[in-house]
Amino acid sequence: MYKLFAIANNTFKETIRDRILYNILIFAVILIGFSYFLRKLDLLQDPRIVIDLSLACISIFGAIISIFIGIGLVYKEVEKRTIYTILSKPISRPFFLLGKYLGLLMTLLVNVAIMTLVMYLALAFTERGIDLGILRAVFLTYVELMLITMISLFFSCFTTTTLAAIFSLSFYVIGYVTDDLKILGAKSGSYLASQATGLLYQVLPNLNYFNIRGAIVHSLPISLEQILLSTAYGIFYIAIFYTLSIVIFSRKDFK
Repeated sequence: MYKLFAIANNTFKETIRDRILYNILIFAVILIGFSYFLRKLDLLQDPRIVIDLSLACISIFGAIISIFIGIGLVYKEVEKRTIYTILSKPISRPFFLLGKYLGLLMTLLVNVAIMTLVMYLALAFTERGIDLGILRAVFLTYVELMLITMISLFFSCFTTTTLAAIFSLSFYVIGYVTDDLKILGAKSGSYLASQATGLLYQVLPNLNYFNIRGAIVHSLPISLEQILLSTAYGIFYIAIFYTLSIVIFSRKDFK
């Protein structure tokens, strides 16, 4: 466990020093803060504008951080040739991947916490006030980012950073439109299109399960069961992609 923590801690320190991380975070924080000033306009008085835009920023910019830092976790070790030193020590490849993954999750947690804090600072000046119920949406967004991070790590195990970024972004976009794709396939009148979109719907992770922003914005009730089921759904897919990553990474020859 100590070796696992050492890898995770080292990854956390490396990613925290990444310039792209600060550029993305600063832009997200500015946009969240800007949402407060938007509601000052005559037509946008509703504090729901602040919540909706803030939660969207946490999801989108969190995903960007997950992808563009996650795809380099393994590639950088190979490029710097530090992978040879690490794997020469008594540490398994599955533990190495898990340590890198946990390190990025720590970085994401810090960034999501900062963006959430800025959101609450903006809300403090509205009639909605400090609504802790919004944290349910933030939590599921973080679960979503955990999945996106693992998908990025999976692609980084066997392809270039450019292709890994493209594939990961594609998974993120498709994850939000799988429902629409299934409907379009059924309405297309083509058996092949219907089967293909149906297969995508069944196999690919549906990120809509983590999106409760609409309910939170309009103060609709969210059951604990729904949150637990969505979390279990995310963990299930994380386990699948982690297993696939281990299979691929274990077969790589770094000699």
